[in-house]
Amino acid sequence: MVIVIDPQIAGISGDMLLSSLVNLGADKNKIIEGIIKSQKFLSDSTIKKMDFQKIQKQGIESTELILEIDENVSKRKGIEIKKAISDSVNELNLTTKAKTFTELCISTLISSESKIHGISEDSVHFHEASSIDTLVDIVGTAIALDDLRLFEEKIVCLPVSVGGGTVSFSHGTMSNPASAVLQIFKNSNLNIQGNNSKEELTTPTGACILVNLTNSPVEYYPSMNITSIGYGAGQKDFEGFSNVLKIIQGDENNFEMDSVKILETNIDDVSGEILGHLIEKIMDQGAKDVSIYPGITKKGRPTNLVCVICDDVKVDTIIDTLILETGTLGIRISNSNRFIVTRSNHNFSLTFDGKSFEVNYKKSSHKGKTHFKIEFDDLKNMSNALDRPIVDIESFLRKEIEKIEDL
Repeated sequence: MVIVIDPQIAGISGDMLLSSLVNLGADKNKIIEGIIKSQKFLSDSTIKKMDFQKIQKQGIESTELILEIDENVSKRKGIEIKKAISDSVNELNLTTKAKTFTELCISTLISSESKIHGISEDSVHFHEASSIDTLVDIVGTAIALDDLRLFEEKIVCLPVSVGGGTVSFSHGTMSNPASAVLQIFKNSNLNIQGNNSKEELTTPTGACILVNLTNSPVEYYPSMNITSIGYGAGQKDFEGFSNVLKIIQGDENNFEMDSVKILETNIDDVSGEILGHLIEKIMDQGAKDVSIYPGITKKGRPTNLVCVICDDVKVDTIIDTLILETGTLGIRISNSNRFIVTRSNHNFSLTFDGKSFEVNYKKSSHKGKTHFKIEFDDLKNMSNALDRPIVDIESFLRKEIEKIEDL
């Protein structure tokens, strides 16, 4: 099972996420009852009405949180909100994963304010987040996730829309996204993106819940069979788009998926020896693969296209190598999602002609078919040691592996 959170258009807030989970099938009565029990842990805050109702947002039927509260506070210490949330989840007997999730959410929110203002976490005061809304969003989401058993599932997130323009709050007016939202996303792998809406689309509470729910970004929907969809409505209305967060649940096809960087550059003035050295050096630096393709560019010039596949963390190192080793003046960078057939690493020892060898191979399975690939360095070492052709060594080892795997 895979869960896809889609905040590409309307961003995310705590109430939108909670509402989308109710729309997905979470028991709204369980959530409401849990929140009503929890309100006693925040003095001077009373919930007068709480419900979830269906609403149309630009033609999309979605679920919206209706919350009417009576409060006489304009700010609270972060640790006060944190204690109220902790007391709430203990009172409600939520699962260990749900309790840990709520603690991480409020801690992330407090930590972001602490870093922004340069003060200790114990000194952090919330203004906008001081309302019981924060408790409702975090605790309510934990109840919903527990009810749907989503803490056990794989959760991925598409790029998060943060909006544009400016945002005004207790500390004045600043460009959007606000510092708290940026700080929360800073230490996550999730991707954010702006647009021309001139509005705050992702709130600090929505951001802190999201980064603690998943740290797996994707650029596109994974290959999946959809089983259910949840639409959670935000409070605002926009002319150009539906202010709705989507959560999609489904069965993922039998592939692993990851996201990689593709680095490309055209080289037209270096020798084959340098290109061969380049491949070895880049692979030693942790690239997943390197390919070089001959081609023709403008004015009929011959060229070699160097293509490198690597993780985000390797990009800077490999770019430096490409520039220093080849003198290239430009490198193209793009993101790419990969579907990966599930594989596993295996090894065995054998003695042949009185010599001992260690053989490593990868095994993969798809739709009932099993394949394996022997590590080439092991083939080469065995070929050299026995002074026999690699094709003969590979044929012999494949028969040995087939016996081991009972294929």
